[in-house]
Amino acid sequence: MPGTEVDVVVIGMGPGGEDVGARLARAGLAVVGVDARLVGGECPYYACVPTKMMIRATDALGEARRVDTLAGSASVERDWAPVARRIREEATDNWDDTVAVNRFEDAGGTFVRGRGRITGPREVTVSTSDGERVFLASKGIVLNTGTDPAVPPIDGLAETPYWTNRDAVAVEEVPGSLIVLGGGPVGCELAQVFARFGAAVTVVQHADRLVPADEPEAGALLAKAFDADGIAVRTGLSAALVRYEAGQFSVKLDNGEALTADRLLVAAGRRTDMAALGVGAVGLDESARGVEVDERMRAADGLWAIGDITGKGAFTHMSMYQARIAAADILGDDDPETADYRAVPWVTFTDPEVGSVGLSEAAARSRGLRVRTGISQIPASSRGYIHKLGNDGFIKLVEDADRGVLVGATSAGPNGGEVLGALVVAVHAEVPTTVLRQMIYAYPTFHRAIEDALNHLA
Repeated sequence: MPGTEVDVVVIGMGPGGEDVGARLARAGLAVVGVDARLVGGECPYYACVPTKMMIRATDALGEARRVDTLAGSASVERDWAPVARRIREEATDNWDDTVAVNRFEDAGGTFVRGRGRITGPREVTVSTSDGERVFLASKGIVLNTGTDPAVPPIDGLAETPYWTNRDAVAVEEVPGSLIVLGGGPVGCELAQVFARFGAAVTVVQHADRLVPADEPEAGALLAKAFDADGIAVRTGLSAALVRYEAGQFSVKLDNGEALTADRLLVAAGRRTDMAALGVGAVGLDESARGVEVDERMRAADGLWAIGDITGKGAFTHMSMYQARIAAADILGDDDPETADYRAVPWVTFTDPEVGSVGLSEAAARSRGLRVRTGISQIPASSRGYIHKLGNDGFIKLVEDADRGVLVGATSAGPNGGEVLGALVVAVHAEVPTTVLRQMIYAYPTFHRAIEDALNHLA
């Protein structure tokens, strides 16, 4: 089959794919963007944007509960309808990507709706509703295929109408009860959302704590917050059997405990199908969990990869960061930027928020670093004292004692993700902790607790 000659084919039009494609198109290259799903990817339609709208509403309910102690009295009637309406009208255009497609094409790109597969060096075959189309990319191919929700091989699960995050953001009614399989960021955020809107929620977490990628103190903090919200947490356990009968899920745990609920949300991580991408055609391992890239996002001759598939962090901000680097390399910049992952930040938008950057204490020790840590408690800070209700949280710093710089930090509490910004700069720029101690921290702010944590480094 003869192919259409172009400069670059981008397979996967999530945030990074759209960004790299638009950058290259604006630079004058002939760019084809390919995706069978919505342009913009997971973030605007199923993850970052709609879930944070849900959380914004949840936070309002949480604050309303505090009025009686702080400001008189308040009576709140929960209503999911404004949340569902906002997700459809403001976030997703009812899951219509016309605006995103037009945005890419206005930048000079060509969009093809279909499933792209590498079928040879610099060759992509796209399966569309009108048949197959072949593109020959003279400069190369960019992979930004993202990931799909992972569904664990639990007996009976596949035969049930379980939810993934994609289903959860589209609901128009809150269930009476919900079981969440997975206590990572997605599971924790959605568990708290539905609990505050009236569902009886149970979280089942295989690891021994919630948000296991974060510091143990973060997991303990969220467990305490979840208890206050009436969320039952089962850690160190897994689902062994799932059944669905008469509109009810029954879940048997591996310790024999039985749970029942109206709905079941599977939030057990993400996966990618390397074989479906055809990466074997360019010599890559199709059984691998992802694509290994160098500091310029190169995966093979004429092939770049960005985003979740690179294994550097399943975050929109990572995909966008890598998109900029890949585009510069493809365009042949004289002094191209190279990837630096020492200060990767992420935030779990629960109440309290948990923001982290760099290495955890355990990860730093596993690398053989001589570690010092410092912790300050937000309630003990001036701003925490003033804030009163809803002030739970902490700042934890992880220092490479030999170099005298932070290699990791956690900011948990009210606006924890915003306070994290100062710590991201400190870790990325390797600002000496002696310099951080000499800074002036505004009073009374939440970020001033960083100063106290510095004073506790030991």
